[in-house]
Amino acid sequence: MVQVISFPGLGIGEIALNRVAFTLFGLPIYWYGVIIALGFLLGISYIVKRAPKFGVDSDKAMDVLLGACIGGIVGARLYYVIFSGQHYTLADVFRIRDGGLAIYGGIIGGVFTAWFMCRWRKVPFLPMADAAAGGVILGQAIGRWGNFFNVEAFGSNTTLPWGMAGESIANYLALRQQELAAQGVTVDPALPVHPTFFYESMWCLAGFILLAWYAKHRQFDGETALFYLAWYGAGRSVIESLRTDSLMLGGLRVSQMLAVVLFCTAAVGIIYGRKKHAGMKANQKKEHDTDNKGEEVKDEAD
Repeated sequence: MVQVISFPGLGIGEIALNRVAFTLFGLPIYWYGVIIALGFLLGISYIVKRAPKFGVDSDKAMDVLLGACIGGIVGARLYYVIFSGQHYTLADVFRIRDGGLAIYGGIIGGVFTAWFMCRWRKVPFLPMADAAAGGVILGQAIGRWGNFFNVEAFGSNTTLPWGMAGESIANYLALRQQELAAQGVTVDPALPVHPTFFYESMWCLAGFILLAWYAKHRQFDGETALFYLAWYGAGRSVIESLRTDSLMLGGLRVSQMLAVVLFCTAAVGIIYGRKKHAGMKANQKKEHDTDNKGEEVKDEAD
């Protein structure tokens, strides 16, 4: 359960990481689960607090979020199982305590469930999505540190000073060296690797700060959610190219492909939405000016 890592370029020696945070009634509770739960809790709290600013009732928002969390966990696990290329028994599918959750599956499952819950609880979906965007990316920024304690979601070799090393990392690279070479990725198990989980956490944290600012300037419902998809997609498309544990579809990285598609779709959506909003404002102004001119003519006639 204990793994040792180091950051030789930073002069940080061996750090012992125990995957088990504590035991409860003899059952090991892993740091991975604790951190994911913390990300969920803080993300939900943030969304519920911010929901009224988007015209969504906080109590109804909580109902939607509870359903979305369940759908998100199911989606994250199914996405991983489908694209992992491993054989899973039915019992293995439900063993999420061992890891194996894919964030894009979580987003897809969460969005579909949230849409259903919004219809059921009579909550406007797009404002709810805008309210949720900040909490989701905050949860991702926190949740990625679960990968740190599992010593996973790292990248290929790097000479940058923050490169991460460890026996479990070297063993993993040695085991998958030929498989990675077939994907065009050359690795040396003796060298440090990119801490890509950290890159993504920092990218999401920056996105959380930007979203808090961007939400004040949104021009149409759904714009903040689109900004989240564009921001995360842009970062993930680059970070995914560095990883050594990507889910593959043939010779393509599934999450990288999806990231590019989401970025492009969201960017087009924002541009289209803003142009449409600008056109509506121009028409309203034109109608307002026409009405005022008509009233002036009437006044002169009187």
